[in-house]
Amino acid sequence: MAEHVGGGPGLRTALSTLTGPLRFLLLSSFLIPLGSFMVLPFMSVFLHERLGMGLGAVGVVLAVASLVQFSGGVLGGALADRVGLRRTMLWALVVRTAGFAAFLAALRWPPVAVAALILTCCGAALYLPANKAYLVHGVAEERRPAFLSAGNAALNAGMAVGPLVAGPFVLSSPGPLFLVVTALFAVVAVGHARLPAVGPEKDRPGSAPVAGQGLLTGIAVLPFVANGLAFYLYFHFQHYLAVYAVERASSEFYSLVLLTCFVLVIVVQPLASGAIRRMSYPLALAIGFTGLAAGMAVLAAGTRTALLAGGVLITLGDIVLFLKNDLEALRRSPRSDAVVFGQQRLAAGLGACASGVLGGQLYGFGERAGHAGWFWLFAAAQCVLLPPLLLTLRRGRGRGTAPAAPVTADDLTPVTPLTDPIDPTDLTEGKPVPDDAHGRIPGR
Repeated sequence: MAEHVGGGPGLRTALSTLTGPLRFLLLSSFLIPLGSFMVLPFMSVFLHERLGMGLGAVGVVLAVASLVQFSGGVLGGALADRVGLRRTMLWALVVRTAGFAAFLAALRWPPVAVAALILTCCGAALYLPANKAYLVHGVAEERRPAFLSAGNAALNAGMAVGPLVAGPFVLSSPGPLFLVVTALFAVVAVGHARLPAVGPEKDRPGSAPVAGQGLLTGIAVLPFVANGLAFYLYFHFQHYLAVYAVERASSEFYSLVLLTCFVLVIVVQPLASGAIRRMSYPLALAIGFTGLAAGMAVLAAGTRTALLAGGVLITLGDIVLFLKNDLEALRRSPRSDAVVFGQQRLAAGLGACASGVLGGQLYGFGERAGHAGWFWLFAAAQCVLLPPLLLTLRRGRGRGTAPAAPVTADDLTPVTPLTDPIDPTDLTEGKPVPDDAHGRIPGR
């Protein structure tokens, strides 16, 4: 059982325990989104202007890609639970390398671009649950927010730099850009092959996943639904800010807005990770969705100042929401970390897909009517009206099926359940839970 000390160690103390492999993983968490975001943030503009697709069709393509990238994480988590974290990450990087190589072929045969996008999203679906689980493998509960926020900071740093590097070239000289990104992913894949093995590929046979557990077994209902709703609302910003900002400012200013948002995540989330961990779940949800609502409303003004201020408010909201939902899902679920992260990615994918399908139609309607700002006001209204529906989940409290009895890693015999188990639909944070609650070994 991990030791709990007060409010947990400081950020610097927690990160000082990072090993060499975890430092490489953090470096990879920068390089991978660096390569991805040299291409993907401009995909709506690339498909619309370079390939001549209508905005409605672009919305559908982005919706399917988002569904694959996020919802496929539930399969990635299950795969990592069975074959090991390192092996899953390596396979995922091979798939993503092939996807970016396919973008080169798309320059001659444009329809291949859609297949290439889906392939890169398949690789992302496999990679991230295993990456997060590897990062917190064997880590005490109070250190997990610091490790996860460090990974998020590295990821957002890569996402910030990628558009700045690629912005001038993605439409004018995409061939060399796709080639560089493909080579980058190949190099990172080779590095992952040298990571120490953890999980089923290393552990004793007794620690393998229990047969018969479904992909959604042990799901933490409220964090799952809250995560899906948060991503549905956030991806209005993620999917359509590029088209909105480029028309009203420039691609360079759009890159600046993204850079500002990413810097906020890099700086603020690690520093606030301890406070977010200690924050009650209702308060975190209220702060997060309020930030999204305020940011969407500000974007409707359409000025450069509004674009920047709206992006900042939305980012501050998602800093709280995304980290807290993951921490709360880990706290409530009896499944392994990789499976929990995969389930949360499934929720994210469902939300992002719904945002792509509905948002594309609404944005196209607003653009044809000459009032694209109404799109953001409608999104802001949803940020206010939809979150209270989460309270209805409490009506089913105590009526669901109890989770299966946890098992030990040695002989897979049932252990005695906690006398006061966590209700998966309880909205309140409650008292601290031991790390081995539900029989889950920390980091597994």
